[in-house]
Amino acid sequence: MPDHIYKKIELTGSSSVSIQAAIENAISKASKTIHDMRWFEVVETRGHIIEGKVAHWQVTIKIGFSLTE
Repeated sequence: MPDHIYKKIELTGSSSVSIQAAIENAISKASKTIHDMRWFEVVETRGHIIEGKVAHWQVTIKIGFSLTE
């Protein structure tokens, strides 16, 4: 069984709906050019406030993907 080698990148996704949607937006966009994604970790969560309410979420994640030959 071969050893696996991974690379990790950092992305920030955004959404006016939810934290989960911000994460899914980042992963969906990345999947168009990055293959063999295996995992993600949330690094930072922040939001934009307008008139005392959360208006927008920004979530920074690290995505790990396998390097292929």
